[in-house]
Amino acid sequence: MKDTAQLVAELSVLEKAALLSGENTWETRTIDRLSVPSIWMADGPHGIRRQVGSADHLGINGSELATCFPTSATIANTWDEDLAAEIGSALGREASSQGVNVLLGPGLNIKRSPLGGRNFEYFSEDPVLSGRLAAAYVRGIQSEGVATTPKHFAVNSQELRRMVTDSVIDERTLREIYLTAFEIVVREANPWAIMTSYNLINGTYAHENAHLLRDILRDEWGFDGAVITDWGGGNDAVDGVRSGGTLEMPSPGFDSVRRIVAAVESGELDEADLDARVAELLNLVARVTARAVRASVDQEAHHALARRAAAESAVLLRNEDALLPLASGTRVALIGDFAETPRYQGSGSSSVNPTRVTSLVEAIGATDLDLADFASGYRRDGAADAQLVTEAVAAAERADVAVLALGLPEIAESEGLDRSSLSLPDVQVRLLRAVAAANPRTVVVLSGGGPVAMPWLRDAQALVHGYLGGQAGAEGILDVLTGAVSPGGRLAETLPIALGDTPTVGRFPSTNRTAEYREGPFIGYRYYDTRGIEVTFPFGFGLSYTSFAYSDLSASEERVTFTVTNTGGAAGSDVAQVYVGKSGSSRVLRPSRELKGFVKVSLEAGESREVTIELGDRAFRFFDVDSDAWQTEAGDYEIAVGSNVADLPLAATVEIDGTVPSGAVDPELEWYRTGDIRNVPDDAFEALLGRRAPEAAWGSGPLGYNDPIDRLDVARSPLARLAFRIIDKRRRAAEAKGEPDLNILFLFNGPFRVISKMSGGLATQRLTEALLTLVNGQTFRGLGRVIAAFLRGRRAEKRTGDAFRAAAGNSSNRADGAGKEDD
Repeated sequence: MKDTAQLVAELSVLEKAALLSGENTWETRTIDRLSVPSIWMADGPHGIRRQVGSADHLGINGSELATCFPTSATIANTWDEDLAAEIGSALGREASSQGVNVLLGPGLNIKRSPLGGRNFEYFSEDPVLSGRLAAAYVRGIQSEGVATTPKHFAVNSQELRRMVTDSVIDERTLREIYLTAFEIVVREANPWAIMTSYNLINGTYAHENAHLLRDILRDEWGFDGAVITDWGGGNDAVDGVRSGGTLEMPSPGFDSVRRIVAAVESGELDEADLDARVAELLNLVARVTARAVRASVDQEAHHALARRAAAESAVLLRNEDALLPLASGTRVALIGDFAETPRYQGSGSSSVNPTRVTSLVEAIGATDLDLADFASGYRRDGAADAQLVTEAVAAAERADVAVLALGLPEIAESEGLDRSSLSLPDVQVRLLRAVAAANPRTVVVLSGGGPVAMPWLRDAQALVHGYLGGQAGAEGILDVLTGAVSPGGRLAETLPIALGDTPTVGRFPSTNRTAEYREGPFIGYRYYDTRGIEVTFPFGFGLSYTSFAYSDLSASEERVTFTVTNTGGAAGSDVAQVYVGKSGSSRVLRPSRELKGFVKVSLEAGESREVTIELGDRAFRFFDVDSDAWQTEAGDYEIAVGSNVADLPLAATVEIDGTVPSGAVDPELEWYRTGDIRNVPDDAFEALLGRRAPEAAWGSGPLGYNDPIDRLDVARSPLARLAFRIIDKRRRAAEAKGEPDLNILFLFNGPFRVISKMSGGLATQRLTEALLTLVNGQTFRGLGRVIAAFLRGRRAEKRTGDAFRAAAGNSSNRADGAGKEDD
């Protein structure tokens, strides 16, 4: 390829506009006359999903074999940046070996609620932990010449109506909680691309949000890469280009191209903005095509890495009377359907076609344990089966120890669907109690992408949360159960006692047009710790087969130094965590303490090590809305060190000069300091916002281009309402079987615009608007408009496609919008 500036100068307006949307589901467009190649993108937060044959963006159709590593929520429990970078390098090699240039991940949205259906793809409720681990992934992947797209930028917290919901959030919470992880990644890892989220932020779609994409991402953070839509996330192509959005995916045909060209010709869009976006796209192409040779992959080595990662991620939460590790020769009854058919990843676009999958039943043969029996114990669909329980109890009675594999079913955690509760299926809880009564030496191994309520905790003598451990998860869990690996996993999110204790209860997921972030910065441990709410297990918690002590704290504004000692009789690792909190009064609302640094420390029995953790300006700053800048409040700060947010044996006070004086909080915000943020009144929330909150309810008028398709049930057309009932029946049937229907979920959560944005040119915006005429009750007029729009759209697609191919010197049909990989 030529120099980027030279290429931009030689491109026509039509060619420039065409480069800013996809050729098909996964590829960008080519310009043969200037030797600009297409590049291939693939899903891949924890494994490569390069599709073969018919393409889709939801993980439905087949893909090439790839190593399925533990999900991000799992790896987060390692708190190990070196391991994250190693996994990133492996992902980069596998992407390169399959001809994938851009890996769509990692995901690092903040876990606002444990009910988030896609939380298994995200790291943590804390932005510092999320950002540092994601940065390690990015460095690892890009070291292999493959681009990453940290996602979803930004404030993307729920799956319900995810493509139409407006996240209403105050600027300070936006900056400190929901953007900080992205800031860390951009500043420390220099990603070559980033993916915008589907939702609106304070009234503007993410891909058209100049405040996010220009003011913050580019001007403040120095991002120099390409901004790519989530698949189907484009709305107004012209506004996207003007605001800093580079590439619309998948192919919308040439509809967006025509609109961009027309906007330039009319003066609505400055060609300089178009040139800037094209340069970003061409720079991305140059970066990912710089290596001519594909990487090679050692599948055995990658499986071994996946196994090590699963073992390092497992969190030991309970171990009464030191039941674990299990001694050699222990007779074990493996109980639970998950022991034979593991749940190792979530549903949706991140689903990987693994090179192989091991189960506990298969893997136990390679250990020194004696498999006494296996019993499935429960049905995966949640239906009661007394015979299965009877068989499981009998197996437990014949064994020294019962290892019970429990967890969340597939329908509970999926892209496009938020969880409805924190409970395990009733059949699993009843099974546990029956098995524990028959054999108190019961070990529960949990599978799932997030927290579950544990009213049954005392029925388990030992509990290991393996999260979603990837293809080698069973082997990793057995490494922990047998003591081959000392458990070093620490929770990257709080495990609350009950859903009613969570800060967003009753408001998540929002069913309204808006999702109001009324809780401000008080999410996760920031809420529980500040309000003194008891939890099942605190953020950062995890047990080991040894013990640790902390001593000799020395703290300053720049760094913290202390000593960690392994006081037990076995080697092991602990995660030393540093939290900072403001002492005395404060001019801003603050959680009592916030994570500002951490390091994983591995020690032999009796070994001590001095540890230093650098703090930096992020440790004390806050975003000051009045000055629209980061500031540091003068005063005393407590720096606390320990093994989790509830166990901080070391503390010291440091005095900070600051950039602004200390003071009292705004009286209008005092409610937040004293009240229950689960029930924030309108006036307090609007004081936090600094403006009136927008109307939350859906309107009663005609359905529009950006209304969700699941509102067909209120459409004026009887035909549209019938269509809704048919689609909804299919959705409910899938849920009853315990398997999410991803196509239906995408439709239900998506707006009418996806009809044109996801059709590869078969439907245009004009056709979608004509269809809405029908939906809104004008049946015959609407049908006529639909037919006319379709015919006109096909002619326009052909004309534009022919013109583009002629200008670009492209001889094939690959750039006709539909492409060889139809959606």
